[in-house]
Order: sequence, then C-alpha cells, then structure tokens
Amino acid sequence: MSADGGKRILVTGAYGFVGLHLVAQLRRQFGEGLAVYLTSKTPETHPVYGRFDALDVTDEPAVNSAVARFFPTHIIHLAGLAAVPTATAHANLAWQVHLNGTLNVANAILAHAPRCVLLNVGSGQVYGESARMGLLLDETALLAPTNSYEVTKAAADLAVGSLTAQGLRCVRLRPFNHTGPGQSEDFVLPSFAMQIARIEAGLQPPVMRVGNLEAERDFLDVRDVTNAYVLAVDKSAVLPPGIVLNIASGNPRRIHDLLDHLLALSRVPITVEPDTARMRPSDTRRFVGDAGLAHRLLGWFPLHTIEATLADVLNDCRERVATSARR
Repeated sequence: MSADGGKRILVTGAYGFVGLHLVAQLRRQFGEGLAVYLTSKTPETHPVYGRFDALDVTDEPAVNSAVARFFPTHIIHLAGLAAVPTATAHANLAWQVHLNGTLNVANAILAHAPRCVLLNVGSGQVYGESARMGLLLDETALLAPTNSYEVTKAAADLAVGSLTAQGLRCVRLRPFNHTGPGQSEDFVLPSFAMQIARIEAGLQPPVMRVGNLEAERDFLDVRDVTNAYVLAVDKSAVLPPGIVLNIASGNPRRIHDLLDHLLALSRVPITVEPDTARMRPSDTRRFVGDAGLAHRLLGWFPLHTIEATLADVLNDCRERVATSARR
C-alpha cells in the first residue's frame, strides 16, 4: 500500500473502450484517495480524465520503469488486441502483446512492487471448444482455445497463475461478451447499431447486412464488467492468490433476438439480408458463463438490463454518426 493508505492503481490499455468506463468507475468508487496512472499504446489526452501516458507492454524496460516509478498497489491489465479477427490476422502480435506483454507486467511487479496485486483481464473465450456442449461454463471448465485470440489469452492466464508460486499476488478475470457506449463496430451489437444509425441518417440504404444470427452469447453491459473489476480491487486483500473469476450474466441471448430489439428501436423500416462475408463457419452455437464465484466472493451482480444496454449502444452510435456528419 502507499504511505497514506490509499490505492495507487496503474491501468494498462486505459484509453480503450473498457478502459475509459473503468477509469470513471474507479474515480466514483475510490474518490480523492485514489492515485491512478493511466497508460495506452500511444500518448492520449482525454477531456475529462486527463493524460494517458504511452506504455507499450511489449517493451520490457519501459514496463519495469513505469512500475518502479509509480509503485502501484494494484495493476489492472487491460492492454491487448480486443477483436478476435485482429488477433487471428496478426497472430505474432497477439502472442507478443497477450503473453509477452502480460509476463512483462507480472515480472515487473515481482521485481519492483511485490505487494502489488495484478488484476489480469483475460477472456471467457479461453474455454473455446468446452462451450460446444452448450452448458454453463464455470472456472473449472477445460481451457480449449480454438484461435489465436483464445490461445494467447489462455497462455497469459496460465502464465500469470504459475507465477503465484514465485509470490505474485494476482486475480485472473475472465469476462464474457460485453458491450456498451463507445465500443467499436468490429463487434456485433455496435455493428448492428451503427448500420441503423447510418440508415436513419440517410447515409446507407435501408438494408442491414448480417452474419450468423442463431448463435447464443452471454452479453453484459461494460459498466457491469468494470464494476466487477473495481470490486476485485476492493476485495483483493482477501482473495486467494491466482484465483480465477468468470464475469458473466449466465443468460444465453440469441443474436437474432438482440437484432430484433435494436430494429424495434429504429426510426425507419429496415430490411435484413444475410452477408456471407460476415458468417463464421466455426461459430459455437451457445457460449455462456457461470459467475457464481464472483457473486459469492465479490458480491457482484449485473445491474443493467440488456434492453437498456442496447438502447444506450444505439443512442451512442446515433451520436457518433451525427458528430461525424458535422465535421
């Protein structure tokens, strides 16, 4: 802990979609007693949250320097490639960022801030093939990754867990699908919402191109996910080192049903057409997590309804389209 008993939290990848929501939640939860060091791959300045310093987690000396200088009580490690297609197309980079970058952060803690707790943000996707049975996946489910994103995230998760034997204090978080305002349209729900927003603005014909709509996924609001991370920080002193916590809703939701809800919010009629380019032939029919352990140990439960989240995503996309049109 810092000399004044407050929390000193270093957040990697803080300027990303999840990071900005997390920063807001950290400030609400810990207030003036919080010292926070925000990093991103390149230097950024946010109008509300201020300066985000550049930190490439694959640069071992830079990571060591940042940890030694800031001497955090907690590191929330978000830095990574967010989208599966990006990690698949750039597999070498995925290994460098997800595995080597995570090891750099963990080893820097051991060398320079051994009392620091690492909150490693992995992914529920690491269960991979285990989801094909269609059952709720808890933390004991076999890790069976099927692509570059999943396997690199799984490797980092296992590597961090192994370092508890060397004294690393860590919490391994495995969030399932999450969405919310600000998410890239590389992801399915903002992709739908951006198409609706463009159609409403007259920037696209009233036809929506879609991929597989029959898959069922476990969706959370990003603000519920970041709340889980904040609670993990708050409870970290009593959590067993290396513990794994799924962050999931436990409710499978069919993509078709989510699209129908978004279309019901549209201000204009829209036709839906399949797009073969958006189809994933290896899609797992159902992927849903069991977050019972997070419920018990963190007191965490999702608070946002899926209906409210979808409305927020669509309104955010409308604002982004309007802002772009004004430029």
